[in-house]
Amino acid sequence: MTKEEIIASLNLVEHIEGGYFAETYRAPEQIPTERNGNLRNMCTSIYYMLTSERPVDYFHKNQSDIMHYFHMGSAITYLIIDPQGRLEKVKLGTNLAAGEQLQLLVKGGCWKAAFLETGDYGLIGEAVAPGFDYRDMEIGNQSLLRQYPHLAPEIKNYLKNTQG
Repeated sequence: MTKEEIIASLNLVEHIEGGYFAETYRAPEQIPTERNGNLRNMCTSIYYMLTSERPVDYFHKNQSDIMHYFHMGSAITYLIIDPQGRLEKVKLGTNLAAGEQLQLLVKGGCWKAAFLETGDYGLIGEAVAPGFDYRDMEIGNQSLLRQYPHLAPEIKNYLKNTQG
């Protein structure tokens, strides 16, 4: 299948972070969050795709833990900044011999970005618990360069063009 056929088949739409997505599940049960007591769905799940035309998932931070599952296409590289300012680089893909991983957990409170280095597309799935809510997400901007000047050369190309 081509990326266009996959986008159509899965009803993917453009995402604010970059790439394309479609929500596939939202648990009806709600739970209070530890952070602020607000109710959130227990779990949510999406498909997420990066393409050669939309190859970057810009830096953002979620409050919930997110498990990423590689499905098909080319490998996707993740950059993760933990709360102590350490950068980790992980590739999701099927080449286990080259160190690629089939799944990746990004803990809540970490900044993350992802990008497609080669190929036409990479398709993953994500499970979020407590469930995803836009109120719990922060898009990274140029202020991350001031917050993490030691990481500037590695993260500057993955910041959305916003003020901050």
